[in-house]
Amino acid sequence: MADIPSRPVLQLRLVVEAQDYDQALAFYRDALGLPQLEAYTGDGDARVAILDAGRATLEIANPAQKRMIDDVEVGRQVAPRLRVAFEVTDAAGVTTDLVDAGASLVAPPVRTPWDSLNARLDAPAGLQITVFQELGAPADPSPADDPHEG
Repeated sequence: MADIPSRPVLQLRLVVEAQDYDQALAFYRDALGLPQLEAYTGDGDARVAILDAGRATLEIANPAQKRMIDDVEVGRQVAPRLRVAFEVTDAAGVTTDLVDAGASLVAPPVRTPWDSLNARLDAPAGLQITVFQELGAPADPSPADDPHEG
């Protein structure tokens, strides 16, 4: 087991340069629903917004894993070196909302071998994103739901 660092990381912050700042902010904050925590302006029309994306993880994948995920989610190799994934509660609904907000659909929601529903989109600020919904095992039906009971 690795030693715990004496200065553990407290936050992962992905910084994305957006040529169309207003479009990107409207997409990620308003359409995707990431709450704005802070916003700052500076000299020369410098602007930044910090959006809360919940829990952050850093997923390190080798080239074979990246290809396998593309094959499962899209059916072909399309992902750039960096891709951002957002866990949501309704992948199909969020996918529709994001396309309506300006994203291009790369692949519609598909059930993956790891039991999630994943969709791939090309989104503002030059990001390719996955929205995914963890499905988990289906709940056992109650006796009241069984048409053969009673």
